[in-house]
Amino acid sequence: MKKTALVFVFALLLNFANVFGQARKELNFGLVGINYEIPVSRDITIAPGVGTSLDLDWINLGVKGNYYFDNLFGISDDAWDVYGGANVGYSIFNGDENGKDTSDMNFGLQFGGRYFWNDKWGFYVEIAGGNISGLSPGIGLTMKL
Repeated sequence: MKKTALVFVFALLLNFANVFGQARKELNFGLVGINYEIPVSRDITIAPGVGTSLDLDWINLGVKGNYYFDNLFGISDDAWDVYGGANVGYSIFNGDENGKDTSDMNFGLQFGGRYFWNDKWGFYVEIAGGNISGLSPGIGLTMKL
């Protein structure tokens, strides 16, 4: 039942984001996950996505909310972004621990930054973690849509 409810909420968030997204949308894909980032306001985005931990023991389905500190920190160069936020989702245990299923709701935090080398492509680095899945750092590419 929890998994069905999470899939429903995830689909609802995607629809909400498509209706209310304003500025640029971005696809972030990296070593351990992928998410679709949609602006909600000038400095706030939501990003439904899927990811895993570095040891591949967890599959995380959820949504991130990020606040971009560019305006607050006075970063005027559009090539740079600095952000932090919270995430919520469902973490599915995929490891081998004698049949023990510790899958559950996951709540966590993340912070990171990215650099765009042209108008379409960028590189990001992120440190994230959750109460169930543990540390989930990310590194990858961002594509502006």
